[in-house]
Amino acid sequence: MEFGCLPTIIGSMPHTEPSAACSQLVCYLKDIPAWPQLPKRSYLENMYVQFSQGFPGVVVGEDSIYVDRSQDLNKQLEQLYGAYLENKIDKYSVSPEYAAGLHSFLALENLTPMAVKGQITGPISWGLTVTDNNKRAIIYDDTLADAVAKLLKLKAAWQEKELRKISPNTIIFVDEPYMVSFGSAFFSLSKERVIRLLEEVLGGISGLKGVHCCGNTDWSVLLDTSIDILSFDAYNYAQSLSLYPSEIKKFLDGKGTIAWGVVPNDESSLARESVASLKDRLEEAMAPFTRKGVRFKQLVEQGLLTPSCGLASLSIEAAARALELLAELSATIRKRYM
Repeated sequence: MEFGCLPTIIGSMPHTEPSAACSQLVCYLKDIPAWPQLPKRSYLENMYVQFSQGFPGVVVGEDSIYVDRSQDLNKQLEQLYGAYLENKIDKYSVSPEYAAGLHSFLALENLTPMAVKGQITGPISWGLTVTDNNKRAIIYDDTLADAVAKLLKLKAAWQEKELRKISPNTIIFVDEPYMVSFGSAFFSLSKERVIRLLEEVLGGISGLKGVHCCGNTDWSVLLDTSIDILSFDAYNYAQSLSLYPSEIKKFLDGKGTIAWGVVPNDESSLARESVASLKDRLEEAMAPFTRKGVRFKQLVEQGLLTPSCGLASLSIEAAARALELLAELSATIRKRYM
């Protein structure tokens, strides 16, 4: 799809009331609304807890999550692998307790969007964040890392099936904030291992699939996956993507989309910005690619606009301001260049 810089969001919102969050999103994002993650509502909506239901040995406390390796995990692993092999995605759905925003969004009526967006935590970030009872990240256990990817694949497929009740055109982002650590001393996974785990999850998505990383990373790793959309923080890290002009050109020529996270998600920056200043910032972020042979019109046609990352850290009023700037910026770009 050629989005022409239509707006959507990364996922999280600051609300505790799911209907209010949904109302705000469908007001500003008529073409590509997304369901809201609400981490301030409950710890169960923390991005590392939200998709944990059904994982073998998982223990969720009031403000903690870990995998209890002291128990026998074989039976739970067998159940997970059985559902995976038989593609029984309903066995690993996400309940309203863990995703009130998703279920409130699915209950909305009279929506006629061009597409609808969802999101899921990626296997790299999930596996590096969630530890066992010995404080060891579970991604370094081959069996559990494989189980994480298979669980998230089932949950992505279930989510996509539900979102298709609103629109046949779906977009699912796999959120990978921990990819900012790729190549550092704190990240000992190989490129091949990262791609293999990501591809497992991406394989559960039959519609458009993207990866979001909200910092600097080796973008060539993510561009070597089967994604249709690359989502990044263009407000703070535009320079990082400009270091990969040939890879981006190849991605765009293969009909890929770049989601430019050009609207800031911190209140002090939001207060300084306007539609005009963000338009200048977006054009500056695109300029290095035009100097390397990518047509500006192609960047616009094959672009989405988003906030730089989730909006949960903002006040409700500031989140509304971010969405307003996002929608107005999109309208301005489309009016001028489409």
